[in-house]
Amino acid sequence: MTEAWIIDGVRSPRGKGKSNGSLHHIHPQELLGQVLNALRERVGFDPSTVDDVVIGNGNSAGDQGVCIGRLAVLAAGWPVEAPGLTLNRFCGSGQQAVTFAAMGVQSGHQDLVVGGGVESMSRWPVDDGPVDFTAFNPALRERFPLVPQGISADLIATVEGFDREAVDAFALASQQRAAVALAEGRFDRSVVPIHNPDGTVALAADEFPRPSTTTEGLAKLSPSFAQMGTEVFDGYDRSFDAMAREAYPAVQRIDHVHHAGNSSGVVDGASAILVAAADYARAHGLTPRARITMSAVAAAEPVIMLTAPGPASLKCLARAGMQIADIDLWEINEAFAAVPLKTTRDLGLDPEKVNVNGGAIALGHPIGATGAMLIQTALDELERRDLSTALITMCTGGGMGTATIIERI
Repeated sequence: MTEAWIIDGVRSPRGKGKSNGSLHHIHPQELLGQVLNALRERVGFDPSTVDDVVIGNGNSAGDQGVCIGRLAVLAAGWPVEAPGLTLNRFCGSGQQAVTFAAMGVQSGHQDLVVGGGVESMSRWPVDDGPVDFTAFNPALRERFPLVPQGISADLIATVEGFDREAVDAFALASQQRAAVALAEGRFDRSVVPIHNPDGTVALAADEFPRPSTTTEGLAKLSPSFAQMGTEVFDGYDRSFDAMAREAYPAVQRIDHVHHAGNSSGVVDGASAILVAAADYARAHGLTPRARITMSAVAAAEPVIMLTAPGPASLKCLARAGMQIADIDLWEINEAFAAVPLKTTRDLGLDPEKVNVNGGAIALGHPIGATGAMLIQTALDELERRDLSTALITMCTGGGMGTATIIERI
């Protein structure tokens, strides 16, 4: 089996996921198209030689509909012979796209594949209510009373004993670490500017971080999911809190501790990573930065939903024949503060090796694009610190987790 090499990767800055965000006016096909072209220009490959462009997207509707992977390839002006596809593993979509790129290469079916993702959250269709993770299937809901992710995050915090002070302290650390990373230019290698149609720069740096965040400011924010947890929405016969307690009868009351300041930010963004077979890269003069050593996906109980990063990480390590001590840096997506807190504690990780440049609480989480962005962040930091190995893991909707181990070459 051939090795899958990461040749290089680029990403857009993360723009605020609102109508006044700097990337809102750029169609997501064009946003991803600019990132694809930036990757092509940096590496110098011929896009007609790309076997596939695999793109993650978490909400393939509206402007992101049909098959944004293929449409972005066309929007980028690549040859019509360059194919593209779109996949959805919720928040892990971009990471899964890179995994599928690596699988295609390692199997010998493909030589050169782009894996990445895109999400224009500011352009998501307006929802009339919370996301129904059963897709309005009452029979499935009776088997698994799936609740919105914010309720699941608060359920984790309740079960694990993470109080408001703990999740706020984690959020503050994310902002502080991100502020240092931005000030020192730690993301500069991967970030490429996004341009307006007239050629002017729309956004050149992440615009979501709030470096002035304080403990006192976080303490003033109201829980985001407390009211949602007690309401009975159309199509339901009981509240989300009641549904969660059915699955976890030992829980007397859900402690709603997550809010806008300790949950992942709503942003727009796109990312792309070029993956090549080792022999192909050597033959075509492509210099690798890292190898994709192993990947894994795991699933866990779907009502609490966000607890699978730990099992996915352990599965990934076991298949690679590695131990936790072999990993120099960890990226655990900060969907909500309770997720990395639980994963770090369950695996016995050194917090100083986890999300060293902050995470989605500070930087934002463009759902389908985040996984590839985290791989880039981990690789850039391995190089900056002259370290070897990183593990990237994410929770996803429906109670799943993704994990990838990369090693510098």
